Amino acid sequence: MATPQEKLAQSLEKLKELQDQGHTAIKTKDLSRLHRERLIEHGFIKEVMQGWYIIVPPEEQKGDSTSWYASYWSFCARYLEERFGQDYCISAEQSLQIHAGNTTVPQQLIIRTIKGTNAMTPLIHGTSLFSMKSNLPNKAEIEIKDNIRMLNLASSLVNCTPTMFKQNSIEMRTALAMIQDSSEILEILLEGGHSKIAGRLAGAFRNIGRSRIADDIIKTMKTASYDVREEDPFETAPPVALSMRDKSPYVNRIRLMWFTMREEVIKVFPKQPGLPQDHESYMKAVEDIYVTDAYHSLSIERYRVTPELIERVRSGKWNPEENEEDRKQRDAMAARGYWLATQSVRESLKRILNNENSGLVADEDHGDWYRQLFAPSVTTGILKTSDLAGYRNDQVYIGKSKHVPLNVEAVRDTMPELFQLLINEAHAGVRAVLGHFIFVYIHPYKDGNGRMARFLMNVMLASGGYPWTVIPVEERNTYMNALEEASVGKDIKTFANFIGWLVKEGMKGTPVAKV
Repeated sequence: MATPQEKLAQSLEKLKELQDQGHTAIKTKDLSRLHRERLIEHGFIKEVMQGWYIIVPPEEQKGDSTSWYASYWSFCARYLEERFGQDYCISAEQSLQIHAGNTTVPQQLIIRTIKGTNAMTPLIHGTSLFSMKSNLPNKAEIEIKDNIRMLNLASSLVNCTPTMFKQNSIEMRTALAMIQDSSEILEILLEGGHSKIAGRLAGAFRNIGRSRIADDIIKTMKTASYDVREEDPFETAPPVALSMRDKSPYVNRIRLMWFTMREEVIKVFPKQPGLPQDHESYMKAVEDIYVTDAYHSLSIERYRVTPELIERVRSGKWNPEENEEDRKQRDAMAARGYWLATQSVRESLKRILNNENSGLVADEDHGDWYRQLFAPSVTTGILKTSDLAGYRNDQVYIGKSKHVPLNVEAVRDTMPELFQLLINEAHAGVRAVLGHFIFVYIHPYKDGNGRMARFLMNVMLASGGYPWTVIPVEERNTYMNALEEASVGKDIKTFANFIGWLVKEGMKGTPVAKV
């Protein structure tokens, strides 16, 4: 007779078969009742709605939303296909968000379908689907992206509500900049006789500097005897000129976020002291705060470290060659890596204190910080040598966050843009706050993004003469919630206020973080 462990192994084999087929969403019929109940009991799957489940890691705590946000879009793809087949598409507004590179998990996903019931289907963690009874556009206006049926870019722009231009100006300007020629839009406008929409889109294109497309829309619609009156649907001018060179949305999105948010940072940040004359004293202060910084930065990442462990690493008493516990301890590897990375960061600080451009220094040196951060874990076999290669080659997710970090191709598009923004930015507080935020928004590495972002923040603070600033582990929830607000809600105020407060306290000589 099979043991309980053998029975569970049998159920896991069935689950692996589904995973190997690419299924994240699991239907009731995919597993026998016995396997399903066994996997639920041991925490390998959890119910999303009646008859539908997702795969979860067994160590995930009850109520944790991480696995749901990570599997949201793949779950929706399979569920919508099973329920509606090809007779659906998601709304124009949500289609535009995705075209513009924003795959944040929405609170409610609106589905257009002839089979719609105009009813809400509740999901988990406060999310839901709404099936709106609606005729579908022409098949030519629908495309499939990541197995989700959505309106193509041009159709999304034509069919979205006017409020999108005011409430989601970053996404709308990003999407408009992806249109290369007026013909992409005109076919839909002419076929539907959309004279009012034509006037709105002409004004929107002119707002972002695409006057030729705006003129083409107006002239063509008038030639076809439509009465078109141009109007600008945006409330303001764009904060920065957009790149029109390619159809990738990510560079423009990052640029728009930076210039939309920078003034909010300047409003709340203390005045820049300027580069210190006494370099030795500044570097001594950085050294003196090291134990506090390492303790809090590692603790924020859930490493269990103590000041004693940090001191052992710093003093050289940590010896993995002779001490078995040191060789095996994951936390010790993290502490040792943090010490090595800090030494590399200090070399970058010296360059900046000597008046080198901080953005350029960070661009040239951040790879060294990262390699030092994880070198001990590679040396001891916890990580593979390939993990030091640089930017990630797989999709990653952030625990409990609705924000989905950029895809692999977008990482390589946007990291050079981030450093160019840092190089050109005049205000050190903006470099520190937005440098940190955009770095974790992109999430370029498989691991260590938070630590790297805090290194980047402090390097940028140094460029304005601000003190090295520690984010206290006791304020972890405030810190993470502020980043979530900026990532999902595009509101930087809370994060800017939080970092600004910590810097102010440090400038008074009363830093908040202590060991």
